[in-house]
Amino acid sequence: MPLSRQEQLLLEHFAQYISEHKKEFVERVLAERTKQVTVVLEDIYQSQNASAALRTCECLGLQDVHIIENTTKYEVNKYVLKGSYKWLSLNRYKQKNKNNTEICFKQLKESGYTLYATDPGAESISVYDIDPCIGKAAFIFGNELEGLSEYALTHADHRIKIPMYGFTESLNISASVAICLSATISKLKSSQENYGLNVEEKDQLRLAWYRKMVKRSEIIEKEFLRTNP
Repeated sequence: MPLSRQEQLLLEHFAQYISEHKKEFVERVLAERTKQVTVVLEDIYQSQNASAALRTCECLGLQDVHIIENTTKYEVNKYVLKGSYKWLSLNRYKQKNKNNTEICFKQLKESGYTLYATDPGAESISVYDIDPCIGKAAFIFGNELEGLSEYALTHADHRIKIPMYGFTESLNISASVAICLSATISKLKSSQENYGLNVEEKDQLRLAWYRKMVKRSEIIEKEFLRTNP
């Protein structure tokens, strides 16, 4: 959705409070941002693991992350995140007495995502063998002890794994996220013109980020809207 006239004026107003260096930094980040790939975290037990995964997503250019909270509530670990969560769009699914995995999957599929459930089983295909260029990709990661729920495994479009060559069978969640995203994003960047955000998405994010960057932005915005109805 494009910015309204008032939002566009507000964006220009906020820009006066931000240095040219920071505005250039925002533009560089926006140029690399994508919604073609997303990550889903299902019932992660330890907040530091989920937070490390979110930090990885932000560092690698993702904008949207989905957090499913059927049995485990996600608590922000600011020490691990180091502010990275401020720049992400977090979608949390935590309705009581509901299958939040089902709700999340339905939303993703309606948005055109192919669902890739991470599973070390023998029948899973290697993450390096998938072709993310055929459409938007959502990588789904389960908790540290039991992995993904049966619902997630049976309702995903594909099961994928990271090939292992040592004695241990799995990596921690953040490392797994990093490998899956790195393998996918490098392919997308080299083959898709529409990898990044469109103009309207960039405008919406630019405004949201400026709000976070400007000190006392709520007060400034309130005064601006009062004088510019």
